[in-house]
Amino acid sequence: MARWRKVIRRRPWLNTAYKVAVTVLGALVMVIGLILVPLPGPGWLIVFLGLTILGTEFHWARRLLGWLRQILTRFWERWNTWREARRARKAQA
Repeated sequence: MARWRKVIRRRPWLNTAYKVAVTVLGALVMVIGLILVPLPGPGWLIVFLGLTILGTEFHWARRLLGWLRQILTRFWERWNTWREARRARKAQA
């Protein structure tokens, strides 16, 4: 992949076209994911996929994706702790 990016960066018009294509594709995937969030299915997974696509070219998308991963990790840790505490309370009863 790095070899292809080097070839693309040598030609300014191709580099611009590549960035536009990545932006449009990433934004489209994110919008589709956001539309699918309230429906059953992998809505948030598709949003994260769109951010990953945007993150290949944009630093702000990589930072946002890293921050969202941290938030999601904390959420799952708290969720699992809560479920274990609930199981322990039920076992005592």
